[in-house]
Amino acid sequence: MRQRTPQEKKLLSYAKDRRNAYGENDKSSRKNIRRNKRVPHRANRHRAHQILEAAIGVVDEAVEEQVEQWVGRRRPKRWRKVADVPLGEIVRAKLS
Repeated sequence: MRQRTPQEKKLLSYAKDRRNAYGENDKSSRKNIRRNKRVPHRANRHRAHQILEAAIGVVDEAVEEQVEQWVGRRRPKRWRKVADVPLGEIVRAKLS
């Protein structure tokens, strides 16, 4: 593997390095990512538990079908991370 020149290293750094441009403290992401993953899963479990509470007791086919429809009716909540912005775009925006 050949050695890269400092100019090549800088270009690679601008292309590959990422920066948090979401607008909040980058250190808070350690807590917020876990929290944002946890909250929708908890809401989905809570909703499923509430629906299944109606099915407790003697098995009734009408109630069973209704519970299946309730469970499948709404799409479960979810959260996805947003990718950070390449360093080159951040520097270009600050320079302009």
